[in-house]
Amino acid sequence: MTGDSGRVALATLHAHLHQLLPRASLVATSLPGVPSLSLWLLQDTLGAEPLAPETINALMDAPPYWSFCWASGQVLAQQILARPECVAGKIVLDVGSGSGVVAIAAARAGAARVLACDLDPVARTAIALNAQENGVVLEIIADMHDALPVAEVITAADILYDRDNLSLLETFRTAPTILLADSRIPDLDPPGYRRLGEFTATTWPDLGESQQYNCVRLFAVAT
Repeated sequence: MTGDSGRVALATLHAHLHQLLPRASLVATSLPGVPSLSLWLLQDTLGAEPLAPETINALMDAPPYWSFCWASGQVLAQQILARPECVAGKIVLDVGSGSGVVAIAAARAGAARVLACDLDPVARTAIALNAQENGVVLEIIADMHDALPVAEVITAADILYDRDNLSLLETFRTAPTILLADSRIPDLDPPGYRRLGEFTATTWPDLGESQQYNCVRLFAVAT
């Protein structure tokens, strides 16, 4: 990370994080599943001491999800980098971008334009910082709907933790190509989506989640 904008973004993220975890810090972290990418993630010290009940409640109400690289994001980023032809030269819309890992991978793989969408303004700050860390340019947006008509590829990873988001899978069908990764719904079989396979990955830093959430299923739609 270099430049004043990066330092300001990091200070903003730390200020937000400290409202939940006063001793927490973010560190630039090479990803276990995608070592060519580095993200500013929560330092792996959560298990060092018990959390107060009020801290646990605050984390449940407003989790800093952008400070983790979730298993599905790692898998989808890895697959994009391994098969850059799926995004190269295309306009990519990454929905529920979080840390920005999938959007960053798409930019690294040669996408012509990458729009990283997240409703959370703090996540958007994290995406900008992580894009700078990896030397890529992203367009960071809050509302996907204006981008849907231009998107040639839509990517999404672990957005189905909220079952209300299942309707998005039909909304995405406006794009010629969709790449979806999920570890939350074991029996997911969305109409029109082709299952490409299952992969093993761990959210980083490791939350110690049930092993079922380490199984990532990858789906695609291509027209």
